[in-house]
Amino acid sequence: MQPVTPNWRTSTYTGTENCVEVADNEPTKVMVRDTKVRSCGAMAVQPTAWAAFVEFVKRHYDGLL
Repeated sequence: MQPVTPNWRTSTYTGTENCVEVADNEPTKVMVRDTKVRSCGAMAVQPTAWAAFVEFVKRHYDGLL
């Protein structure tokens, strides 16, 4: 199986210089990296953990973003 090239994207709520980038185009992991220091690498989390994090943020910070 060939590795999938990350399809990095940022949130539509923030500028590209003050945010994280997310690559969720691979079914087995979601990758996250800092836009300010892309060269420092990325962390990978399970898609279910990422979905739980996103739902938590939506519930607790709705209207603040």
